[in-house]
Amino acid sequence: MKHILEELERRREVARLGGGTRRIESQHAKGKLTARERLDLLLDEGSFEEFDMFVEHRATDFGMADQRVPGDGVVTGWGTINGRTVFVFSKDFTVFGGSLSSAHAQKIVKVQRQAMKVGAPIIGLFDAGGARIQEGVDSLAGYADIFLENTLASGVIPQISVIMGPCAGGDVYSPAITDFIFMVKDTSYMYVTGPDVVRTVTHEEVSHEELGGYRVHALKSGVADGAFENDLEALTQVRRLVDFLPLSNREKPPVRQSFDEPDRVEPSLDTLVPANPNKPYDMKELILKVVDEADFFEISPDFAKNIVVGFARMDGMPVGIVANQPQVLAGVLDIDASRKAARFVRFCDAFEIPIVTFVDVPGFMPGTRQEQGGLIRHGAKLLFAYAEATVPKVTLITRKAYGGAYDVMSSKHIRGDVNYAWPTAEIAVMGSKGAVEIIFRSEIGNADAIAAREAEYKDRFANPFVAASRGYIDDVIMPHSTRRRIVRTLKNL
Repeated sequence: MKHILEELERRREVARLGGGTRRIESQHAKGKLTARERLDLLLDEGSFEEFDMFVEHRATDFGMADQRVPGDGVVTGWGTINGRTVFVFSKDFTVFGGSLSSAHAQKIVKVQRQAMKVGAPIIGLFDAGGARIQEGVDSLAGYADIFLENTLASGVIPQISVIMGPCAGGDVYSPAITDFIFMVKDTSYMYVTGPDVVRTVTHEEVSHEELGGYRVHALKSGVADGAFENDLEALTQVRRLVDFLPLSNREKPPVRQSFDEPDRVEPSLDTLVPANPNKPYDMKELILKVVDEADFFEISPDFAKNIVVGFARMDGMPVGIVANQPQVLAGVLDIDASRKAARFVRFCDAFEIPIVTFVDVPGFMPGTRQEQGGLIRHGAKLLFAYAEATVPKVTLITRKAYGGAYDVMSSKHIRGDVNYAWPTAEIAVMGSKGAVEIIFRSEIGNADAIAAREAEYKDRFANPFVAASRGYIDDVIMPHSTRRRIVRTLKNL
């Protein structure tokens, strides 16, 4: 019996070494951790249960019969994060560059299906060079199998992808279907076709970073929901995110003990909105002062900064926050902001996370670039997401709520459950200057008359009371009482 146990341990040790000591050292030299080291950081200590440690590929072409490594370039299994079950796979770049074979894909599909069966999130750590060319169509079939499982799991269990190295070709589409994608700065990149192919087809000279680094996807394309400094920070933040999410759509979001008083007042909010309606302020200040212990996990902080989305807690209950940001483009809704917010709202709706919306929006972004880019369709996505959502929705208008953007931002008319406004709220079709120039076009040459008309329009609409008189606003509240009112409302929905 002893020799059998010794043989088992020897085989385990070989599997744990992956591509060998030299390749592990090369991985460390690039500032990256190995697949197993990453799982050690992501999961609670000692909680990891591995699947398929001894699986090997079955290819024989191009000399592959002589190159077999236990595990075949991906570590799979399950563990816990703060005591809650999650399923994981971590691609091992030290084994065939993490490339995907048929056996490799089957390992991933197994944990995807098990996660669905159990009802637990799945987290994928990507560090791979794409399909294993030696296996041809078998590797492509493996990708399609994974994509199908991603699609079937959408809206059923949370799916999180962390790009921690190369992610190229077919590898990029699995993360793209998942709920959240995070990248590691300077060591990760994503693209469908690499620099060599681009050079051949379009004659462009471009680096890996310029083509698919974090600056591209976290700042410009919006493909990534955030980028972190290194592997350690990325995995720590993923642990933090998982704490806000339910295990599946069959469960409620996890309520945590809060050390922040639910009826806390915040006097500084009474002066947050400037007297000058054209002067910006930071909506994040409101968010941090209202949520529990100023703990806000922002999603896509560097993309479409004119809208802010993320997770927080109100008296221990997870909520999704959507807020216009007056500091960036006056908080206007454009294509990117609409896409970003719509995707977030639909995620919250799928997993029964209440949505709190803070509104200060002058309208939709004008211009040929926006119209030609499909602003109508993308703006409608946000409208559709809010109207479709059946989770509790609480809305607060802090200042401007103009035009169609007022309707879109979780208004009472598209099933906002409770809609509040501060006394500084302005709810109208448009700003006073633009409205007067249209209504009183014949008086434009008379500066005094126009000024008087503007003052009249402001008196009429630069307040929340007309909307409140129609029942479109449930109450006009004092800014300092915002936290107390929202907490009480959420408990009642």
